Amino acid sequence: MAGAGEGPKRAGRPLPPPGRGPPPPPRPRFEPVDREKTCPLLLRVFTKIGCHHSKEDFAVRGKEPKDEVQIYTWKDATLRELTDLVKEVAPAARRRDAILSFAFVYPDTNGRFVLREVGKTFSYGNGKRLDDGKALAELGFQIGDYLDVAIL
Repeated sequence: MAGAGEGPKRAGRPLPPPGRGPPPPPRPRFEPVDREKTCPLLLRVFTKIGCHHSKEDFAVRGKEPKDEVQIYTWKDATLRELTDLVKEVAPAARRRDAILSFAFVYPDTNGRFVLREVGKTFSYGNGKRLDDGKALAELGFQIGDYLDVAIL
């Protein structure tokens, strides 16, 4: 209980206002991977033009959508790296005005699939960066999740 066992409050010097001094350096929210020593993971990527697949498209194991690309990568891979890899295999993603929307697909606690959008990138930087620098681990990716990419 707060206040239990405390003596009387003393009047003293007021605390300094918050925010004095430089802010602490930002810490990465995930551990960077040593790609020379760490084995890559298999990322199953499903692409679709116009919109994301529905979660029902993933409901039956072994009957996932046919437009699959398998990529070996690491949890510190950024959405920009994945954009460049998708552009190698999906001609629609190479359009100068294409936007790629990324979503994780994974089972919830009841075993039903959930599709959660995690970021967007431009096919070509165009001076705008959106979510280019976000890494899989930073976005909450877990090994075994699928990646659904809508090419808009």
